[in-house]
Amino acid sequence: MEGTSGRGHGPRLPDGGGRLGRRALLVGGAAAAVGAGVLARDELRHLWWRAPGVERSRVEGAVDQPGAEWVAASEANWRRADRPGDYGVDRVVIHVVQGSYPVALKVFKDPAHGAAAHYVVRGDGHIAQTIRELDVAFHAGNRSFNERSIGIEHEGWIDRPQDFSDAMLRASARLTASICARYDFPPDREHIIGHVEVPGADHIDPGRSWPWEKYMRMVRQARTEVEGTKAAARRV
Repeated sequence: MEGTSGRGHGPRLPDGGGRLGRRALLVGGAAAAVGAGVLARDELRHLWWRAPGVERSRVEGAVDQPGAEWVAASEANWRRADRPGDYGVDRVVIHVVQGSYPVALKVFKDPAHGAAAHYVVRGDGHIAQTIRELDVAFHAGNRSFNERSIGIEHEGWIDRPQDFSDAMLRASARLTASICARYDFPPDREHIIGHVEVPGADHIDPGRSWPWEKYMRMVRQARTEVEGTKAAARRV
């Protein structure tokens, strides 16, 4: 589970997580302030969709994945966006809670936590969506990867392979395959990664017990099924 917020004092950078520390402002002086300005300008380039009539309409409680339950995360744990219009999506990041499904939902609702993923998958395969895919979740500990990815948490512990049930893996694989199809990127290990593989990550989930070979086989099979369903719908 990702704790990405930069606790402490100082102005917040447009990552939704990091801050300019007082020491950085004092020691770096104008250089630190200029760096913040560059980041702010970069953020402004992605705000075109907030112009009147541009932002897509939203329905409260709507989900992106059919069958998912909506359980809203605190607004402090994500950043409003309009993906893929402002940021392209080309990654899924796999997380493990290091705890239970209820614990994950509880901390995602906590504004002091500073982090949340888009989805949480329970041991029996039930899926909760906590943040819309449109928006940037603070889950990866890396601003660029937050902006380009969808985060999926899984109930369990990294050193307990028995926690990764077939029901959980199948549900997660269907979700990941659907995300790959929605944003048109391949279901491979370049685009489906563990939290530990995010540049600069200080987390080791999903851990050595995560069954990558089995999981990726399920994802590829699910992607084939998704494509088949889409093709059948086009013929109707």
